[in-house]
Amino acid sequence: MLLISPDSVEEARDCAKAADHLDIVDVKKPDEGSLGANFPWVIREIRDAVPAGTPLSATVGDVPYKPGTVAQAALGAVVSGATYIKVGLYGCTTPDQGIDVMRGVVRAVKDHRPDAFVVASGYADAHRIGCVNPLALPDIAARSGADAAMLDTAIKDGTRLFDHVSPDACAEFVRLAHAAGLLAALAGSVTAADLGPLTSMGTDIVGVRGAVCEGGDRNAGRIRPHLVAAFRAEMDRHARRQAAATVPAAG
Repeated sequence: MLLISPDSVEEARDCAKAADHLDIVDVKKPDEGSLGANFPWVIREIRDAVPAGTPLSATVGDVPYKPGTVAQAALGAVVSGATYIKVGLYGCTTPDQGIDVMRGVVRAVKDHRPDAFVVASGYADAHRIGCVNPLALPDIAARSGADAAMLDTAIKDGTRLFDHVSPDACAEFVRLAHAAGLLAALAGSVTAADLGPLTSMGTDIVGVRGAVCEGGDRNAGRIRPHLVAAFRAEMDRHARRQAAATVPAAG
């Protein structure tokens, strides 16, 4: 699935024009961090701006180890219209802290809307900020009752997912997530050039912003429908190639 992250209602309208080429619209506020939380009214406005059948995701933030605070924020996101709730475990330094935060989120979200989808997000560059190891995320997600594990990059300085976690380590992340019955999501300045390895390792959700912005610039550029369509076409090409490679030879 392709997840696109507009940072405004105007950009969300551009995503709506490309709704046939994406699977999830993700609401975030990049100037508050890689998983920065936007305002509840922005979530509502973007929910109204995109087709009703397009799932809406919302980030709760690069959160501290404050389970009650984070649970309330997650409830605010789902009440505002998001059905995918993403939590960046920025301030969690141990798996137990991550589980503590995510259990509160899962209960808050699912008590309000049982069919909502909860995503525990970690950071490929965790070593730069001192948070929990990226490969601990699938276990944290599974033990807390979340639905997916995700990796992104915390510091948006031009470095990318594979600069911090090798393709082999990302493949292990995907394998661990699938073994636990979770979806695996990968993001972090992903480009079309990364789609080959991401597809071959079985990634379920690819999250992008810069790759579908003018000039590839997540901050100064704006999401454009034709760039979304082109990125999706490349995703589909790799998916077809992967499917053909795994079909047994006849006879």
